[in-house]
Amino acid sequence: MEIKEIYGNLPQLQTERLLLRKITMQDAEDMFAYASDEDVSRYVTWDTHRTIEDSKGFIHFIEQQYDNGALAPWAIEDKESGRMIGTVDFVIWKPQHQLAEIGYVLNKDYWGKGLMAEAAGELLRFGFMEMDLVRVQARCFAENIGSGRVMEKIGMTYEGTQRKAAKIKGVHWDLRTFAILKEEYELQL
Repeated sequence: MEIKEIYGNLPQLQTERLLLRKITMQDAEDMFAYASDEDVSRYVTWDTHRTIEDSKGFIHFIEQQYDNGALAPWAIEDKESGRMIGTVDFVIWKPQHQLAEIGYVLNKDYWGKGLMAEAAGELLRFGFMEMDLVRVQARCFAENIGSGRVMEKIGMTYEGTQRKAAKIKGVHWDLRTFAILKEEYELQL
């Protein structure tokens, strides 16, 4: 399977409370609402958005990724409010190894409600059932306890900590790695 097969026309996915869809420029204000929050941006690779133009610039980049059939995030839309409340995506996909890595971010107003586990769980389903993956992993800064909890909720197993594995925003961070294999996922069904 090739990356363009999925990302050339990013499919819309749904859960009970969420719609996972392409990001559009109409999402700029919703994106800025969470991307400008330093509590949200503390444990991600990108800088806090200082103006709405930062969010629009990022959306423009994402739209180019869609156009090129390259890896790009799904918007997480809360069905009840119609707001885009975050993103979820495969930040790495190696089709030849049947491996992918999930990344995500969520508006702080929606933390603690199980929504990220719901979105990431749907991406797991899609990866194993539609993308022929055999392993899905995720990594988080060691200090990001909430992200580690999401990984555990979707059935991932903690595999270890890579010390000073990433230099982000001028700081060397320890990264915790979690993963789930297709056969483990299927046992949960």
